Amino acid sequence: MGKIIALANQKGGVGKTTTTINLAASLATLEKRVLVVDADPQANASSGLGIDIKQAGCTLYECLVGGADVRGALHDTQMDTLKVVSSHINLVGAEIEMLELKEREKVMGKVLAPLKGEFDYILIDCSPSLGLITVNALTAADSVIIPVQAEYFALEGISKLLNTIKIIKARLNPALEIEGFLLTMFDSRLRQANQIYDEVKRHFQELVFKTVIQRNVKLSEAPSYGLPAILYDADSTGAKNHLALAKELIERNKE
Repeated sequence: MGKIIALANQKGGVGKTTTTINLAASLATLEKRVLVVDADPQANASSGLGIDIKQAGCTLYECLVGGADVRGALHDTQMDTLKVVSSHINLVGAEIEMLELKEREKVMGKVLAPLKGEFDYILIDCSPSLGLITVNALTAADSVIIPVQAEYFALEGISKLLNTIKIIKARLNPALEIEGFLLTMFDSRLRQANQIYDEVKRHFQELVFKTVIQRNVKLSEAPSYGLPAILYDADSTGAKNHLALAKELIERNKE
C-alpha cells in the first residue's frame, strides 16, 4: 500500500511546493510510483510539473465537491512513474461548498483511497492555511512533512501547526505521524541559518531530516519551464539535495 504524505505549514513561502515537486520527481527517478495531489488553489505544483491548468478538465475540485472519479483527474508528466491530480482556482470556494457535506473533513481521504494501491507515495501539496482543505489533507495522510525556512520567523507558527496536528490526531486521524521537519532555503554562510537549524534540531531531534535544502538559483528557475530541478539541471545543488531527501525518506520507510 502506498503512503500518503501531506506537506504542510500555514506559513507561506517556506518551500512546500518546491519540495513537493522535487521530492516527487526524485522519488520517481528512484523508480517509485508517485502521485502529486495539488491541494493549493494557486496550482503551482501542477504548473511546476508541466500541467496546463487551463486544459486540465477534471481537477481535485471536481473530485472533492462534485464526487468525480479521481482517475479522471490523473495527469501524466514528463516522468513515466509520476502523475498529478491538478488543482484549480475554484478550490478557493470548495471549503464553503464542502461545509454542507457529511464527514466533510474526510472527503479527500475517500477520494484518494482507491489510489493507495497504485502508488508508492502520494504527496499532497497543502495551501498556506489551516482551512478545511488542509484539514482534509492531514486527515487523509499517514504522515506530514513540515518544511521550515532557515530564518528568524521560521519557528513562529510551528506551534500552531503542531496544535492542529494534535487535534486532528485526537479527533479525526489517530494514525497521523510527523514524517519530519525539513530545513529549506538554507544558506550555510549565514550564522542565523545555522542557529535556526540547531534550534529545530534541539526541539525535534530525530524528527529533523538530515538532508537540508540549500538556497539554489536552478531550483527557483526550473518551475518556469514546467520542470522539476532533476530534469532541468540534474547537477544542480537543488536536484542533488532533493535526491538525497528522497533516499532518506525511502530509508526511513523501510519495513
